[in-house]
Amino acid sequence: MRYMLLINNDEAAVANTPREQTEQILAAYGAYTEALKKSGAWLAGDRLRPTQATTSVRIADGKTNVIDGPYADTKEQLAGFYMIEAADIDTAIDWAARCPAASTGTVEVRPIWEMADYVPGN
Repeated sequence: MRYMLLINNDEAAVANTPREQTEQILAAYGAYTEALKKSGAWLAGDRLRPTQATTSVRIADGKTNVIDGPYADTKEQLAGFYMIEAADIDTAIDWAARCPAASTGTVEVRPIWEMADYVPGN
């Protein structure tokens, strides 16, 4: 089954992290990504640009509304993601716990609802 590991961090804290510590964090992500790839679990993953680069789109009363920035104001922002293949939720949780973001923010584990499996009304 495929799972999304959604990485949420405090952008302000990340922006204020000293360069040496940032380099250590990036190295930890590199090692984590390599471990995912070597295990065969890695399907995709990337870091996202800060929320200032975000554009939100919403349709209301038939009108398209385009809003600069994220829709919700939160303490943590979506910073990146990994899409992985895992046998079950416990395996996906184990991978999430190994993600460097689990020590500084939150890693949300969400099963992917395969569109091929979707049956309207269920």
